[in-house]
Amino acid sequence: MSDSTNDNEMDGAEQRGWLGRLAGGLKRSSSALGSAIVGIVTKGPMDPAKLDEIEEALIRSDLGLEAAAKVTETISTGWYNQAITEKEVRGVIADHVAKVLGPVAKPLTIGAAKPFVILVVGVNGSGKTTLIGKLASKFASEKRKVVLAAGDTFRAAAIEQLKIWGTRTGAKVVSGEPGADAAGLAFDALSQAKSENADVVIVDTAGRLQNRTELMDELEKMVRVMKKVDAQAPHAVILVLDATVGQNALSQVEIFQKVAGVTGLVMTKLDGTARGGILVAIAQKFALPIHFIGVGEGMHDLAPFSAKDFGKALAGIDA
Repeated sequence: MSDSTNDNEMDGAEQRGWLGRLAGGLKRSSSALGSAIVGIVTKGPMDPAKLDEIEEALIRSDLGLEAAAKVTETISTGWYNQAITEKEVRGVIADHVAKVLGPVAKPLTIGAAKPFVILVVGVNGSGKTTLIGKLASKFASEKRKVVLAAGDTFRAAAIEQLKIWGTRTGAKVVSGEPGADAAGLAFDALSQAKSENADVVIVDTAGRLQNRTELMDELEKMVRVMKKVDAQAPHAVILVLDATVGQNALSQVEIFQKVAGVTGLVMTKLDGTARGGILVAIAQKFALPIHFIGVGEGMHDLAPFSAKDFGKALAGIDA
């Protein structure tokens, strides 16, 4: 029987606070959309030229061609040759975004494998360590025995950060010296976890750009070596995406999926400068589960992903 990590952990006040921070995090996208829409809809009834302008505004917000075309089509069907308000356009956008993201808003599920191995990948600064800390804390509260593998052997600071999370959450940390072989460390961590009957292993990795071939080769090797301990490992591969990178996130998903077999996504850094519309384009292209979304770098800045909340925040609709 599987368990989910996305239980509703927030009470009403926390939920409202989170929605406010999410709306603030998507301010760049929602403000740009709002300004464009106001300029268009105040000119009177819809016509082909205005529909084209709305579609272009949606594309500029990183929603992607497919989503932009669909929203524009909905507006043209419902309001063509009629006046339409800014609020109505925002409503159409929010509804469509929620409809696209609804099927991929899925919790991270811990399967029957023991230990259940989670590999966390992404570029430097995307928020991998914060995610690992959040997950370790969550699993510890569920009385699960957790092992953290300090697979980012390039940075001494990354190893120390993971050790701090281990102390905070009671998780065992398997680490080596800076510069140690990351694949060998992953092998040791899985082997130890298995012998100690641990429930979950979370493996950190060095932040790497998708165009650094040698680093991607190392990641591929880590995955290959894990399978020597458990042929099905890693059981989950989570790609952490920085929302500020916009269109570049599409190529990150494509390359990391090819190299490591990504099974789910976490989007972080929705901090007001973010280009959050890209999540819609990613969902339409890859249909990968989205587990969490983050508005900052703290533990409480990361929450389970809700398609409806995201749609409203992106469209600039008050919660």
